[in-house]
Amino acid sequence: MKKILLALALAASILLCGCSSEAEKANYNISKQADYFESERKITVYNARTDKVIMEAEGYMSISNNSNNELVCTVKVGPDSYRKNYIYLNDYTMYVVEDITGTHTDPYHYKLYFHTDILPSVEVKP
Repeated sequence: MKKILLALALAASILLCGCSSEAEKANYNISKQADYFESERKITVYNARTDKVIMEAEGYMSISNNSNNELVCTVKVGPDSYRKNYIYLNDYTMYVVEDITGTHTDPYHYKLYFHTDILPSVEVKP
């Protein structure tokens, strides 16, 4: 009897271990699509203290974090051409990544905006 219960418990655990939710599968597939530059994304970086937008980037990009507290954005700009951008993250910055696939038709175009209203004013003397 113990062997039968043990066998049933083992079979049930094996069957249940292979199950993952539909959301987990979708999340995995979307992440893989982005890593293969198949989905267009928009990154918005905010100053968390002032609620001002610091920078925006749009394009077919793969995003990761490195050990230097930087957001690494690798952008596809041609059939075999890529650019890499680093966004430094600290206690005062936060970012949001949006999937905007379907809103643009040129796969080798990306936009990078720096919002100049947050930069300090500089006086140039001759």
